[in-house]
Amino acid sequence: MTTTPRWRAVAAATGLLAADGTVARTIFAEMTTLAARTGAINLGQGFPDVDGPDWVKAAAKDAIDAGRNQYAPGDGVPELRAAIADHQRRHYGLDVDPDTEVLVTTGATEALTTAVLALTGPGDEVITLEPFYDSHAAAIAMAGATHVPVPLTADLRLDAAALRAAASDRTAMILINTPHNPTGTVLTRAELEHVAAVARERDAVVVSDEVYEHLVFDDARHVPVATLPGMAGRTLTVSSSGKTFSLTGWKVGWVHGPAELVTAIRTVKQFVTYASGSPFQPAIARALADDDVPRELAASLAARRDLLCDGLRAAGFDVVVPQGTYFVVADGAPLGFDDGHDLCRRLPDLAGVVGVPVSAFCRASSPAADALASRVRFTFVKRSDVLRDAVGRLAALAELR
Repeated sequence: MTTTPRWRAVAAATGLLAADGTVARTIFAEMTTLAARTGAINLGQGFPDVDGPDWVKAAAKDAIDAGRNQYAPGDGVPELRAAIADHQRRHYGLDVDPDTEVLVTTGATEALTTAVLALTGPGDEVITLEPFYDSHAAAIAMAGATHVPVPLTADLRLDAAALRAAASDRTAMILINTPHNPTGTVLTRAELEHVAAVARERDAVVVSDEVYEHLVFDDARHVPVATLPGMAGRTLTVSSSGKTFSLTGWKVGWVHGPAELVTAIRTVKQFVTYASGSPFQPAIARALADDDVPRELAASLAARRDLLCDGLRAAGFDVVVPQGTYFVVADGAPLGFDDGHDLCRRLPDLAGVVGVPVSAFCRASSPAADALASRVRFTFVKRSDVLRDAVGRLAALAELR
């Protein structure tokens, strides 16, 4: 072959292609295997260890028994699309047409990937924040577009000047993630207004990854970009039931936005999965009408966040308390570890716990990767007894100081 296969570009974009051409496993697979081999508590991968509500699971079983086991419509079942539109109206005052402006996807990842594939290509630039969710870089590489990351500031906030400097006449899309994985930052309205201003100036589409929209804590408030003046017509909003209802394996996500943009995504998506999760979709339609479950989950996560943050501080880490998501970023430098990847590999022996280096969410050897080299991401979406056990184990690190 005379050209480089696209999959190698994807591997390179996500830091999985070694200098000798071999392909490494993802950091999540590496750390999960390490946890299993050593018996360490896995706080590296963000999935709940308790299922979502029994009544939602029962609704899926009812749908199976009712025979809803064949292909769902490519757009998603009508009751789920209506529930998504109602959710956006109820929570954010957005007027969304369920028939033309909503598309159900196989998780948020498919929505993000097909949006990038549909709307960008060679010669286009896609801006993201850095660190970034790894699928963002992969999707951009699949499309053949150019990834332009904008590093967050030292305190993990949007750098408005850097964002404006990164934009160009080739900027086709700004892809953001708020509440932000991996840092737990919730972008403020003022920060989002900077994003909106740049998008309008460059006539760019904004794709807003909002899967943690209900998992915000303290005084933080999630503000959808589409609610800002003039932005509904150029914003694609992506979310998912997995995080909101602790049903990550169901992979029921969605995207909504202007009909012409949703049509573009649908055109690509129908040749990827076409449809999936037929009996899960009506169950999630029922779940979206319930505001108590997400509220209770957020309150529980806030308490578990505090438990883990207190334990990390006592162990000697510097901690940036997250405003949302499942994750907390801790700095191992006060413990003498300037390399977060090295610390993560050694943590199972040092303390019986596994985390993930934040540099894995950055381009290799980028300024952001260097600035965050000593930072580690831990998840607190585990049972309180598991977190208490982890905090007890992490206490052993205090002896290193």
